[in-house]
Amino acid sequence: MGVAQLARAALYWAPALDDPLHALGSTWLGRDAETGATLPQPAQQGFELWPLTADPRGYGLHATLKPPFRLSGSYAALRDDAARLAAATRPFELPPLEVASLSGFLALREAQPCPALQALADACVAALDPHRAPLTEAEIARRRPERLSDAGRYNLHHWGYPHVFGEWRFHVTLTQRLAPEQEAVIRPAAQAFLGTAAARPRRVTELCLFTQAAPGEPFLIAERLPLGG
Repeated sequence: MGVAQLARAALYWAPALDDPLHALGSTWLGRDAETGATLPQPAQQGFELWPLTADPRGYGLHATLKPPFRLSGSYAALRDDAARLAAATRPFELPPLEVASLSGFLALREAQPCPALQALADACVAALDPHRAPLTEAEIARRRPERLSDAGRYNLHHWGYPHVFGEWRFHVTLTQRLAPEQEAVIRPAAQAFLGTAAARPRRVTELCLFTQAAPGEPFLIAERLPLGG
């Protein structure tokens, strides 16, 4: 797969296929990033779920480790380096997840900090950055650098994205930005639908390489790279 055949790639955490959260979270969003299939969402009282999950549906059920980027070289070279990084990383326990509000979005957040998770995200950003094509002026402008913190502006210009390293927050996005009255209805609905799946014990054993075939197309899981260590 060459650069011309691939719009962007990203390194994400995603639930394992046998994790109940994979099926439930994908159904909530309305699309399975593993297969690309559109899924019927759960019927809800008082609101329509489909438009409220449009953005996260396009990216698939995931938590960002290295944000989407255009490739500077070949997909094969990225895949090889990502596989080596995964193989050098020990599997680790992920804290229980819970539905929370993050800047107006509903997302699954870890119940407590996870240093191993932060370390994996940091490693993905730094070690795989040689595969990232530099941002264009238009891409920089879209991030509204004048509204970012000093750290966010530094990260944007040096790493292609403001929310990395100390600015990174683990989150599995479940909705668009919600008004407070929407969140009051939708948050308990998400909690009820996901049930105990979010908080169940789970071990991180894979690094997921997602790809986007063309601008505007949905992201798909290209490969699940096993952690080793």
